[in-house]
Amino acid sequence: MKDVKNNLSKWMYWFLLAIAVIGIYKLLDNFAIITNVIGEFINIIAPFLGGLLIAYILYIPASRFERGFKKCKNKLVKKNARKLGVLIAYIIAILIIILIMNLILPTVISSIIELVNNFQGYYQTLLDEISKLPEDSFWKSEPVRNVLSSIQKIDLTQIINIDTIMQYAKGAISLVSGVFDVFVMFIVSIYALLERGKILSFLKRLVSAICNEEICQKIGKYFNDSNEIFYRFLSSQIIDAVIVGILTTILMSILRVKYAALLGFMIGLFNIIPYFGAIVAVVIAIIITLITGGIAQAIWMAILVTILQQIDANIINPKIVGNSLEVSPLLIILSVTIGGAYFGVLGMFLAVPVAAVLKIAVDDYIAFKDRNKKVLNKVS
Repeated sequence: MKDVKNNLSKWMYWFLLAIAVIGIYKLLDNFAIITNVIGEFINIIAPFLGGLLIAYILYIPASRFERGFKKCKNKLVKKNARKLGVLIAYIIAILIIILIMNLILPTVISSIIELVNNFQGYYQTLLDEISKLPEDSFWKSEPVRNVLSSIQKIDLTQIINIDTIMQYAKGAISLVSGVFDVFVMFIVSIYALLERGKILSFLKRLVSAICNEEICQKIGKYFNDSNEIFYRFLSSQIIDAVIVGILTTILMSILRVKYAALLGFMIGLFNIIPYFGAIVAVVIAIIITLITGGIAQAIWMAILVTILQQIDANIINPKIVGNSLEVSPLLIILSVTIGGAYFGVLGMFLAVPVAAVLKIAVDDYIAFKDRNKKVLNKVS
């Protein structure tokens, strides 16, 4: 009887293995169809995912306002603390968007258009200034000449103009296709913020129903750690970018740099990407200042902006971010490089918090293995 059961188990094992191999083969054989189905599904639920992202961004301000309202002596205000917190958070977010759309974006766009239209004139002025320098000057060396000739071949009017800007805007708008999708995102984000306690309670019950207590605790720990790292990183990087953008714009305005608002906005925006972003933005700013304001202004701008970047890296950013990430610069550079290679700008931006979460998981695994070794050594 035992032999019959063993043979049956073996046959069942090989049968299931064969089914799994056939299934994997069919999946790979129809990979294009499967990816299309997944892509269509993601497009369908995109408004829902967008609503969850908005709720995630507004969670901290809404929760802080809620705590403030709960301290109020008025019973009606205390009873509706969560609703009022969400309402205030939304009002502030909408006011910030209106401010950006009406004050910052028009200035930036007009500066871009003006720079593009006058680019060749600025370039010729730069060449005239260089021609006045001595023959042994650095600016007349072969590498600089090669760079300048490469710049001359760039036709910015073909890359950036009113039509292309409109195309970019249409592309951004098409991500939320129509009023219905915007409405869905809005409603989902509100319900997610209002019902966040129930949602988290349901997820905990679901995990506890599937996994044992030890695994539940580990999942809860990683969820809390990941959430804290991501939110702390995202919010701090955005705040840091705004501060750097404003300070750079003020600094460039004092130096009378042409397109100070555009360059300050660009440096602040690129500053969101660790290490690489600031370097790329400053180099572009130096080139634009060199063309529009001459060599002396470009040198002064480069020196002062570099000093400002060092102040940001050593004082401002650590004060905002704190020690929440604890990721080495080498790991940050590696993660940003890999994230950018596979997922573009978004990958570069999210690479650091992802690396921080993976580092926590690896550290915990190493600690677990070390504990096991110590136990085995004691037993032996």
